[in-house]
Amino acid sequence: MMSRVLIVDDAAFMRMMLRNMITKMGLEVVGEARNGLEAIKQFSDLKPDVVTMDITMPEMDGVIAVGEIIKMDKHAKIIMCSAMAQKRMVVDAMMAGAKDFIVKPFQEEKVQEALLKVLALPHLKV
Repeated sequence: MMSRVLIVDDAAFMRMMLRNMITKMGLEVVGEARNGLEAIKQFSDLKPDVVTMDITMPEMDGVIAVGEIIKMDKHAKIIMCSAMAQKRMVVDAMMAGAKDFIVKPFQEEKVQEALLKVLALPHLKV
């Protein structure tokens, strides 16, 4: 069965970039959210296998959203997406329950590695 991904980022361009990289891997993007509040609702509704979560977003940032999602599902697989300068926030997100992180600007190889690792899909070829 195809793994299902929820993309969370306030920038439409970043969501589109990730969507292209993820679908190219043969994974299914089941939803996109623009902030942490939307992410929590979509996670609850869609039950994705993995979430890519931006850190800095309006209304609710990614670190808080990770904590809320982990309260709903302690086994949720969340990959944080951050700019280089957000090291402290990445650490906070990992402590809140995120499983991995990727740095912006996205490198396709790093996105694929993180998804394969978190989803434990070593058999998938990219």
